[in-house]
Amino acid sequence: MSGSGDVTTDVAIVGGGLSGLALANLLQAAGLSFQLFEARAHFGGRIAALEGLGGCVDLGPSWFWPGQPRIAQLVAELGLRSFPQHAHGDIVFEDATGMVHQGMGYASMEGSFRLEGGMIGLVEGLTATLPADRLHLSSAVKEMGSGQVRLANGTCCSARHVALAIPPRLAATLIYDPPLPVAAFQSLTAIPTWMAGHAKFVAIYDRPFWREKGMSGDAMSHRGPLAEIHDASSADGTPAALFGFLGVPASHRKDRAAEIEALALHQLAQIFGPEAREPLQTALQDWACEPLTATETDQTPPAGHPAYGLPHALVGVSDGRLHFAGTEVAQEMGGLMEGALASAERVARLIIADMKPGLDAS
Repeated sequence: MSGSGDVTTDVAIVGGGLSGLALANLLQAAGLSFQLFEARAHFGGRIAALEGLGGCVDLGPSWFWPGQPRIAQLVAELGLRSFPQHAHGDIVFEDATGMVHQGMGYASMEGSFRLEGGMIGLVEGLTATLPADRLHLSSAVKEMGSGQVRLANGTCCSARHVALAIPPRLAATLIYDPPLPVAAFQSLTAIPTWMAGHAKFVAIYDRPFWREKGMSGDAMSHRGPLAEIHDASSADGTPAALFGFLGVPASHRKDRAAEIEALALHQLAQIFGPEAREPLQTALQDWACEPLTATETDQTPPAGHPAYGLPHALVGVSDGRLHFAGTEVAQEMGGLMEGALASAERVARLIIADMKPGLDAS
């Protein structure tokens, strides 16, 4: 396992999403060296944004909630600004016949918070705290050895510890030498990747016109193609945006992006009025089509929120030198961004306890 760009470090981190970047930040604060490898050409994982006129709109996770101390602290440390999800006005219900019913209650996400500029601010803020020469984009990892990580280009990174901050099912697709214990492999493949089978449609407008009609921007539909719709505007309404989760199964979305977008705009016009048919910008983010997020098993989402956590079979692998991070193995709030940060904290504590005994890793 060697190549011309071989490196040695304390910790090799695979995955540059929120958990991987947060782990790198914690290790750096503890004085440990790391190298982080991200297969995509950008950092963030499932945190992504559409750069619209006047600002960014989330294409991935959009909210966090009170009672999530880690993300609140990170927002404060990075100097970001949060604001409450718009909740004033009626929720709308579209029945299976296409009949629209207004005045069905209030915004379902009331009480949640969003970030000015989008959640991508977390990614950009964390990245800015880390040395650029330790962050490697377009660096897909293919093989894991004993204390080694080999990239697709042949480069080898030797490390005391390796942390896989990627969805467990993607971790199961890597080559391990020696092989993972059967129980560990089975545990990885059994953990659903959160939101991996879903798709999100975003439409940006010149103003939040639905608010002028007494609507919150929230809508539920039994007709579709959007099953759940929310106001995605910034705090001051610029950019103004609506987004919806598709209710169309992943198998029926493939190669139908243009058709689905047209149907979604027609639906938004039916619900919110003709202005919705003429957005300034649109985007359809289908996470099920992202091979660095979803596996074949993820194409059908779980019926509810999975009971995430760290299976016993994933504890102490490779003599405690191989760690699994990411929101799907968080002991608390798994699937959420708070869970991604909690998982990073857990792995950081384990690594720091081994590399720097006596140092408080909290």
